[in-house]
Amino acid sequence: MSPPWPPRRSIVSIQLLTQLGLDLGLNLDVCLKDTGLDPMQLASLHGEVDAERELRLIANLLEALPELVDLGLQAGRRYHLTTYGAWGYAILSSATVRQAAELGLRYHGLTYAFTRISLNLEDGVASLHFDDSALPPALHDFIVQRDMLGALVVVRELLGNPLPIRSVELRQATPSDMAPFVEAFGQVPHFGAQHNRLGFSADLLDDPLPRANSQLVSACERQCQMLLARHQWHQGTAGRVRQLLLQTPGQMADMEQVASRLHLSSRTLRRRLIEEGSSFRALQDEVREALADELLAAGGLSLEEIAERLGYGELSNFIHAFKRWKGTTPGRYQRGA
Repeated sequence: MSPPWPPRRSIVSIQLLTQLGLDLGLNLDVCLKDTGLDPMQLASLHGEVDAERELRLIANLLEALPELVDLGLQAGRRYHLTTYGAWGYAILSSATVRQAAELGLRYHGLTYAFTRISLNLEDGVASLHFDDSALPPALHDFIVQRDMLGALVVVRELLGNPLPIRSVELRQATPSDMAPFVEAFGQVPHFGAQHNRLGFSADLLDDPLPRANSQLVSACERQCQMLLARHQWHQGTAGRVRQLLLQTPGQMADMEQVASRLHLSSRTLRRRLIEEGSSFRALQDEVREALADELLAAGGLSLEEIAERLGYGELSNFIHAFKRWKGTTPGRYQRGA
C-alpha cells in the first residue's frame, strides 16, 4: 500500500520543524543532517521538497531530543491555518464546519499530515481518526501527536473558540509525564487505545462559520485542485516516467529507453501504466504540454525554438499537438495568458 501522503510537499513544514529544533537549542547542522537540504533552500518561501526529507528531519529531532515525550505536541502547536496556503483559506471561507471538514479531507494531500485522516459519525459523536499504519515505527508517537494537535489548532482557529472535545484516544503507551497532554487537549487522553482519534459532538458540524465566503472558497478550491494535481505528478510508475521524460525534453526517450532506465521490460512498464490508468504516449503528451506551458509563459523563445526544444521536427506538428491539448494555437494561447 502506498503511503497516504504525496511524495512532495511544501517546504513550510520543514521550516517549522527546523525552527522548533533551533528554539530547543539544536544547531542547523543537527536539524538538517542527512536531509540533503542547505540553509539557502530552507529560506525559500515557495519551495517543495520530498516528503522523505521531512521524515529524516523528524528523526533528527527525536535523536537529538529523546527526553521530550511531548515533542510532537510542541511541533503541532506551530501549524496554524495560515501555514497551509490555499487549503487553509479554503476551509476558513467555508459556510459550515461540515463543508470545511469535507473540503479539508478531500484535499488532505495538501496538508503536512503523515497520518491518514478521516471523519466518522456514530451515535451523535463525530470523530477525527488518524490512521498511523503507514508510519515508520520510530516516528510514530511524534507524528501522531503533531498531526492530532495540528488538526485541533486548525479547528480552534476555524471556529474562533475552543473545540469542546468529548474524548481523546492515543495508541501510544502512557508517557512518563501526562501534564503536556492534558494542557494540549484539555483532558487526560486514553493511552494504549485501539485508535488515534478526537471525539466531539456531531451537532457542531452544522454550525455556521464566521468567515464564510462562497466566492473565495471556490477560488481557493480551484487552487487546491491545481496544487494537488502537481503533487500527484510525481506519484507511482507514471511519476517516475514523467521525471525521466523531463530530463531530455528535446530528445524525448521512447518506451524501451525509459523501461531500461527503470530496470523494467517494456511489457512490464506498459502493464504498470495501464494499472495506473495511463499510457506511455499519454505521459509524453503530458510532459510536452507542461513544458510548452512553461516555455510560452517565460517568453523569449520563438514558436520554432519551442517546437525544437520539445522534440518536434516541424513547427506544424507542434501547433497541431498544441491545438489538441488546448483547443487553440500556441500563439493565441500565449497572447491570452
